[in-house]
Amino acid sequence: MNFLDDSLFPENQEKLVITAAPYGPEWEPADFPEDLPLTMDEHVQQAVDCYNAGATVLHIHVRELDGKGSKRLVRFNELLGRLRAAVPEMVLQVGGSISFAPEGEGADAKWLSDEARHLLAALDPAPDQVTIAINTCQMNIMELMTADDIAGTSFTRPAVAEAYHEMFVPAGPAWVEEHLRRLQAAGIQPHFQLANIPQLETVERLIRRGVYTGPLMLTWVGIGGGFDGPSPYNMMEFIRRVPDGAVLTLETLMRSVLPINTMAIAMGLHARCGNEDTLWGKKGQKMTSVQQVEQLVRIAGELGREVATGKEAFGIYKIGQRYADADETLAKVGFAPNRRPGQVGFTHHA
Repeated sequence: MNFLDDSLFPENQEKLVITAAPYGPEWEPADFPEDLPLTMDEHVQQAVDCYNAGATVLHIHVRELDGKGSKRLVRFNELLGRLRAAVPEMVLQVGGSISFAPEGEGADAKWLSDEARHLLAALDPAPDQVTIAINTCQMNIMELMTADDIAGTSFTRPAVAEAYHEMFVPAGPAWVEEHLRRLQAAGIQPHFQLANIPQLETVERLIRRGVYTGPLMLTWVGIGGGFDGPSPYNMMEFIRRVPDGAVLTLETLMRSVLPINTMAIAMGLHARCGNEDTLWGKKGQKMTSVQQVEQLVRIAGELGREVATGKEAFGIYKIGQRYADADETLAKVGFAPNRRPGQVGFTHHA
């Protein structure tokens, strides 16, 4: 992304889109009972409360009544139907892992099978987005967690910590191409959750080959453990490599969430918060998802950055748009065009 002399002036920035992730599939309800929903009514109320606080994108997971993350798509269908009525102007984004929580004590924390995740393209009603991982990689969310982060939670149990310590994201080339095909056929926008620059380069190659043709929605996920860590150097190099026509959200975990989001707001990027990313405000003080959204709205106000309404978020995210082919996608996203037959030298837009 190019930053000009006036790029940090809020009047030259898009309005801020805040993504709320208030369903915390990695936690057990007892870890933060005031904020982790259990019943379907509580799931819906979380969405309403986050929207009223200023969030316009909802990252969705579903919990069963036994407290475990749901892997039943019928539960997602039920929640999506209710959310369409309760928060009609909120972008509904289903987490592509469905649920990575272990199914019982001593079980692995793992993403579902390739075919199970493909079924997200058949959800009814369809979500606006499904997040998609690129390139199989480690996802050890324990690596950056401190003793303070896990104090008083289920993560202090060795079996739970070990389950998440060994987790990885399965996202091989054949699965990615098929998943993109199914999502696009269903009119669902893929939202690319990227761990590092090699994954961004893979997305660019998918676009150049015409496998994906549409607006480029990205989240940089700086959670360590196989992903980039929340170093500003990692973050800024990733931002530098993202083309100007993409929409970029920054995500990290625990008490790095607030400083990373503050930098995102200042730079004209977009922010994500909620109990899936952190339970904490100040050290040792838990903070609900709604309180986290409200905090980002206050920070945006101090910086003079307007917060997008729901309708504006749909426009910024270009929900429902598709491009004709690789050439149009490259041009609108901001990548250099593909090399023409016989062309030598560097390619560039006129």
